[in-house]
Amino acid sequence: MVAIPDRRIAALAAIYQPPKIAPATLEVVDIPGLASGSTAGDGRGVRLLAHLKDADALLHVVRCFEDDSVPLAQGTVDPARDVETIDLEMMVADSQTLDHKMTRLAKRARTDAEAARHVAACRKVKDAFDQGVPARRQALAPGELADIRECNLVSLKPVVYVANIRSMEDSRSRHVRALDALAAAEGAEMVMVCGRDEAEISRLDPADRPEFLAALGLWESSMERLLRAANRTLGLVNFFTAGPKEVHVWTCSQADKAPVAAGKIHTDMEEGFIRMEVIRCEDLIELGSEAAVARAGRQRVEGRSYEVQDGDIVVVLFNQ
Repeated sequence: MVAIPDRRIAALAAIYQPPKIAPATLEVVDIPGLASGSTAGDGRGVRLLAHLKDADALLHVVRCFEDDSVPLAQGTVDPARDVETIDLEMMVADSQTLDHKMTRLAKRARTDAEAARHVAACRKVKDAFDQGVPARRQALAPGELADIRECNLVSLKPVVYVANIRSMEDSRSRHVRALDALAAAEGAEMVMVCGRDEAEISRLDPADRPEFLAALGLWESSMERLLRAANRTLGLVNFFTAGPKEVHVWTCSQADKAPVAAGKIHTDMEEGFIRMEVIRCEDLIELGSEAAVARAGRQRVEGRSYEVQDGDIVVVLFNQ
């Protein structure tokens, strides 16, 4: 469980001076890499890929540095090849899942239009696998996504690519550029991470980290950028409840309505939702107090149709 870094938390804590701060968190599960062919039959890769079924998004760490002292499974550094290797293994596993569904529905599909539609969607996705296109790159229509949803395809899950570099000198290497181009082609994010630098940062006192990062030409650590990229890829926004007792960061999906977001705080708030008082975090930080925000006319009252935005500070009124 990793706390999502958010620089707004410190600013809010400075205003309210609460004894407790609760950041948003993200659960990250690390599994070993997959070798080519490992998902065939009942291989080790099948068991590893089973862990991905429960994931909402994937962080794909790809080697983007040359170093003779670090062994290479395939002899050369080639990010595009390594990404393709993992994609192929995921597609092999997904093909088996689709085959099982099509076999299960085959008889019913002869007379049942809904079953026939599901089989057609499965066949379309599987045919694209044969062309080397994972499900997330197939531009599937909403109806097609609904027809294959129960399959929980691992190659459909969104990906954040992590360029594993040796030092910041590798940041413009051909390997990093190749991975960046691959990510851009599918509308994904890529974040560079230098493990050695991150290890140094983690050992430093928080007060000394900005100076170390500045020496590297950075204003934040790679881990901060990576976690925020994961949040964006998951389609999440962070909103706050704040006061003298606690500053708490809550997470909801983009486009969630106010009652749904309130339910993240407590289920009673969703069920008995009346309205939501909202101020923007940047307004509070700029003006220094809730009273000043209200005097400036920047406090709002929102109803059930309001979509909670990243950076909202909310007070929920509800029937208990």
